[in-house]
Amino acid sequence: MSELEKGENYNNETFEDIKHIDENGIEFWYARELQSVLNYKEWRKFENVINKAKESCKNSDINVFDHFVDVDKMVQIGSGAQRKQKDYKLTRYACYLIAQNGDTRKKVIALAQTYFAIQTRKQEISEKEYSSLTEDEKRFYQRNLTKKGNYSLNQTAKNAGVKNFDKFHNAGYKGLYNGETADDIAKRKGLRYREDILDNMGSEELAANLFRITQTESRLKRDKIDTEKKACDTHNKIGKIVRKAIKQAGRNYARRITYT
Repeated sequence: MSELEKGENYNNETFEDIKHIDENGIEFWYARELQSVLNYKEWRKFENVINKAKESCKNSDINVFDHFVDVDKMVQIGSGAQRKQKDYKLTRYACYLIAQNGDTRKKVIALAQTYFAIQTRKQEISEKEYSSLTEDEKRFYQRNLTKKGNYSLNQTAKNAGVKNFDKFHNAGYKGLYNGETADDIAKRKGLRYREDILDNMGSEELAANLFRITQTESRLKRDKIDTEKKACDTHNKIGKIVRKAIKQAGRNYARRITYT
């Protein structure tokens, strides 16, 4: 098996290279191309992973068809003949769910999980680079991304009609932390007055919050949310979805992020 087949030479550019942008400026990925990158040789086996990802999407009360769009392509089969080939147009969230349900023995799966869950298009590092960081360095890196994500989310929330930002952010925390507000989390962590809870999270907990932030911003824009109540409800729902996804993925750090 070559180094490429083992996933040794993959990095985040691999996923950027197969990303497409539609006429509305929306990014998407084709399942067939993702199949190749994730080292699944048989479509049948990869479609089983897709079906599991679709089930995870459905269980999180998210419309499957918004993220997994059936498309048929005509492909050459020799002598000028063509046949239909099943494919999907996938959102970033769909790719994330596929990575979460993929074969974890494949090194490229770990990279896909990192890329689709926590990376941004402007600031990305390879799996090898990220893995080489200490926990403090990972935490600093994730905190920086989270800070930028929160700033962007605030701008989007403001455009959506949000004026009470404490209420808005607490809606998201309540969803992710099983009803806990920012103050509740701070008290549980034993923090001093006005000490930022995000400055007192590990890298994995920050990653979960970053995913909550980016997905909320995306939903506010996509659904054209225009009231504070709808924005808060959306943030809370996304928080619950991320919480549920973490628990379904069986992450060891789920207990440290989603307290029950």
